[in-house]
Amino acid sequence: MADVAVITDSTASLPPDRVVGAGLRVIPLQVVIDGVSRPEGSTGATAGAVAEAIRAGRRVSTSRPSIDEYAAAYRAAAESGATAIVVLTMSARMSGTFDAATVAARTAPVRTRVIDSGTLAMALGFAAVAAGRQAAEGAEPDQVAAVATERAGAAVTYFVVDDLEHLRRGGRIGAAAALVGSALAVKPLLTISAGEIRPRERVRTANRARLRLEELAADAMLAAHRAGRGIGLAVHYLDDPAPAEDLAIRLQRRAEGPVDLVITPVSAVLGVHTGPRTLGVVVSPD
Repeated sequence: MADVAVITDSTASLPPDRVVGAGLRVIPLQVVIDGVSRPEGSTGATAGAVAEAIRAGRRVSTSRPSIDEYAAAYRAAAESGATAIVVLTMSARMSGTFDAATVAARTAPVRTRVIDSGTLAMALGFAAVAAGRQAAEGAEPDQVAAVATERAGAAVTYFVVDDLEHLRRGGRIGAAAALVGSALAVKPLLTISAGEIRPRERVRTANRARLRLEELAADAMLAAHRAGRGIGLAVHYLDDPAPAEDLAIRLQRRAEGPVDLVITPVSAVLGVHTGPRTLGVVVSPD
């Protein structure tokens, strides 16, 4: 492995082949269904299982990884030959994951730097992959951290939820709380800004929401391509891939440069808070 190990968490929503290809280690958050906690990705803790549980009216929640889990990952990385570790977590304003990783880093056997990505989903995932590739090429820890920070900060994320109730219950709603009172009358179109979920705009129908999602993503792609940058493009869903596949096709047609496309379910942990019929897009300039 590279001298610098790169660790992220499961909210990055990375497909397994991307994890392996970039040499990443992924720490799972916990999915809790009817009081039973399981690490994300295990049987009963997948995106599909979360959507099914929500529809059945079961109690669903999430919890962060423990300090011990991070400490064990740091030891394993060092034992595999890493001389430094870069950790990229989901936004600290939406989870205690960053805090757990930071506390564990104090007793890590090698130099360990923990970075709050300020984001989530594949905005975090693309940043982790970029960092992993830099590490594999022999970059120094500070260079790996700089690439991760820049890539995460450059990404834009937009998503539509069927309603805001799941975000409200999970305490992840941030500035989008202003939309709660009208949630039944609109389809909230949300974004990630300053490390939290914020309202982008209100639209009246699900179809219009999807069209605006396409327009916003296309604008972000155009800006990146005209700046001479390739982009990572991720289209996320929770339980129904058809709208995501349709959106991805339309966005590819509008691209003016290279696109690294990923169509993938949003992390099960994120799905607990967004609910069924979630549709999202990440544009991550390289």
